[in-house]
Amino acid sequence: MRRLRKTYEDHELITLASYAQKSGDSRGRKQPEPEDPYRTAFQRDRDRIIHSQAFRRLEYKTQVFVNHEGDYYRTRLTHTLEVAQIARTICRTLQLNEDLAEAIALAHDLGHTPFGHRGEEVLHLLMKDSGGFEHNRQSFRVVTFLEHRYPDFRGLNLTYEVLEGIVKHSGEFDKSEIPEFPDKGYPSLEAQVVDMADSIAYMNHDIDDGVKAGMITLHQLEKVELWQQSFDDIVRRFPDTPKKVQINRSISHLTTQLVNDLYDETEKRLEKLSLQTPEDIRERGKEVVSASKEIETQTENLMQFLHANLYRHERVERMAKKSEEVLTHLFRNYVSTPSLLPPSLCKVVEKGETPKRAICDYIAGMTDRFALDEHAKLIKN
Repeated sequence: MRRLRKTYEDHELITLASYAQKSGDSRGRKQPEPEDPYRTAFQRDRDRIIHSQAFRRLEYKTQVFVNHEGDYYRTRLTHTLEVAQIARTICRTLQLNEDLAEAIALAHDLGHTPFGHRGEEVLHLLMKDSGGFEHNRQSFRVVTFLEHRYPDFRGLNLTYEVLEGIVKHSGEFDKSEIPEFPDKGYPSLEAQVVDMADSIAYMNHDIDDGVKAGMITLHQLEKVELWQQSFDDIVRRFPDTPKKVQINRSISHLTTQLVNDLYDETEKRLEKLSLQTPEDIRERGKEVVSASKEIETQTENLMQFLHANLYRHERVERMAKKSEEVLTHLFRNYVSTPSLLPPSLCKVVEKGETPKRAICDYIAGMTDRFALDEHAKLIKN
């Protein structure tokens, strides 16, 4: 049984494509550790991420809708699980490393603030004179420093490849602010898959949540070709099915369509570029994992629709305005009156962390509900 990890690694050599990242070829961890006897390096990373405090908090952080608005809307956690599921499916078909993609997917949103992207914008503005704020860099900070679960090191001590994927899953990234990644380059195919799976997941679940919330209607969606093709096909095949089920099946149909298009286009690009190794990907693997031009155009139209009709909807904007007030009020009060902070955070500052960055970390780690509660306490006092 103690050779099980080696069995997995040998299996990867046989079943994965030459350009896939093999767990046995990992560049390792910053802090050397004995290998796990049963799990590959990337499986171990996945498990560390799942057991982290930041991962658990994703259950109470939301993307578009605030946590208390309803328990049927997607949270950061449900979104993360959907991204991981789509990424694994794509990697399995393309003969890439599912475990690496899953670990990257599970960690890719750990640095997100409460209140979705508006929260990120607010913190970036508040930190503009202190290094700013960006969720990919914050995710990296979470897994390399803020999590403290082990006696011998800060962070989760993840492998180089998972950290690279967290930092670079959104494309080529200048990592001059991250000493661990001094070089430029393109992300692994597994990281590129996560980026595309992220887009596929949030486009589809935002349609679903938007319709459930009554903010967008099927009549409005008739203008969106990519959606309407799927919906018409489902209605034609299941005309007597309840509308709710037709919508659910249309979401699934659209997801499948986008994933299939991704398979076809990616295989074409891989063949054209003659990429052979993971290093080939890092050196010249720009946007290998991609949708076709036709689908790219249609998804751009879908995103324009969502921005105009959902993300800028009066209800969303009203809550976004409230979130700006909450986070700004919290940040300024903590800066002016550090005694309001928990003692553990004060100790972090005493050890050398800059006060504003420590406060930023604290706020970024809050759930929607906790931020609202802390804001209410400050107002009451």
